Amino acid sequence: MGDDLLLNAQYGKNQIIGVVDSGVWPESASFSDVGMDPVPKTWKGICQEGVAFNKSHCNRKIIGARYYVKGFYNVFGAVNPSEDYLSPRDADGHGTHTASTATGRQVPNAAALGGIAIGIASGGAPMARLAIYKSCWAMPGKPKSDGNTCMDEDVLAAIDDAIGDGVDILSLSLGFNEHSPLDQDVIAIGSLHAATKNILTVCSAGNGGPSPASLANIAPWVITVAASGIDRQFSSPVLLGNGMKIQKGYSISPYAMSQMYPLVYARDVARLGVPQYLATQCQPDTLDSYKVNGKIVLCFIGQGRNVDKGIEVSKAGGVGLILANNQDNGNTIFYDSHFISATGVGYDGAVTILQYIYSTAYPTARILPVQSVSYTPAPFMAGYSSRGPNHVDAHILKPDITAPGLQILAAWSEASSPTKLPYDRRSTKFNLYSGTSMSCPHVSGVAALLRAVHPNW
Repeated sequence: MGDDLLLNAQYGKNQIIGVVDSGVWPESASFSDVGMDPVPKTWKGICQEGVAFNKSHCNRKIIGARYYVKGFYNVFGAVNPSEDYLSPRDADGHGTHTASTATGRQVPNAAALGGIAIGIASGGAPMARLAIYKSCWAMPGKPKSDGNTCMDEDVLAAIDDAIGDGVDILSLSLGFNEHSPLDQDVIAIGSLHAATKNILTVCSAGNGGPSPASLANIAPWVITVAASGIDRQFSSPVLLGNGMKIQKGYSISPYAMSQMYPLVYARDVARLGVPQYLATQCQPDTLDSYKVNGKIVLCFIGQGRNVDKGIEVSKAGGVGLILANNQDNGNTIFYDSHFISATGVGYDGAVTILQYIYSTAYPTARILPVQSVSYTPAPFMAGYSSRGPNHVDAHILKPDITAPGLQILAAWSEASSPTKLPYDRRSTKFNLYSGTSMSCPHVSGVAALLRAVHPNW
């Protein structure tokens, strides 16, 4: 049925999706206009120039681009040129990812860092047109990994222009956490005006799960999208020195390990005087380089970023990281693009590894290379996906639908990095990213296909 819809809709030909987000990286192959017809004559939008962005960056795919900064300026002052572009260009990656998920062209041999997830990347409506409305900006003095800030008046101005420009679908992978009444909710107000012009608004549900009543975007006239898993995982098992293999190891770290190495538990290789609970989590400056050098270290998740735990292991001379869930998180797996060979295991796997470490005088292990594997059951709800009930009116059931939002491969800003951390100097054209921000544009793309087939719905 999916292939029939694509064909009948001509892959979304001439449908226009407006994306309100952090901008776009126009050079991405996902936004090529090769083989596309001229811009529809009904289009009223513009290609607004700015820093590192001129009219040549718009084409028959990206048919419009604007940016909105007055609200940001009123609160934070001028945009810092070292943190963001004062233009529709995306310095973050989030906007490029969502835009290409909704309407990116088919790109063969697309892959995340290190060739992970290689295959054909395609948006839901690959022949639809794209209009960019940059309303979200880097937070001053904060790392990109902390997320962007989107000011009410900038988002509302973007929606207003999108309506006037002539978009067919609005895709907003953003939301405001305040439980405001609908007449004080900027997205609810803007999307209601869009609805009066027969423009559908698709929004993300938020990443506040599994807490109840954690939803954003609860207006009945928008489609609110939750996030679920897909039938693919990135397997990176751990081979122990006794021949046992921990199959449920998962990773998107691109660094391969070709041999066995000594294996240690972080608590046992702590620096003198460091509390055990800090060393167990591989917190900064907790590991003894004399005891860690040349070894794989088993750490548990906890305080701080998971990527920083790998950095602590690497700084102490370690060659690999096995990042284990604590008992509370069970066997839920967290994927991270580490700077060393690394994999994540559930709590059960961690217990098995610990038993092995203490069963022999010279424990060893190898982290096996990452491979894409089929996963069932799928789909499954992502733990972070926000839940109901609707906090404004419990009679209006939300979210409306779920879509893939876990480790989604899509285009990325080359001004950013896979982790968006300030010390990550790596660059990638495509990135794996998770959240209801990623599920929302899946539905936006499908909505464009349906509108192409049923323009009078």
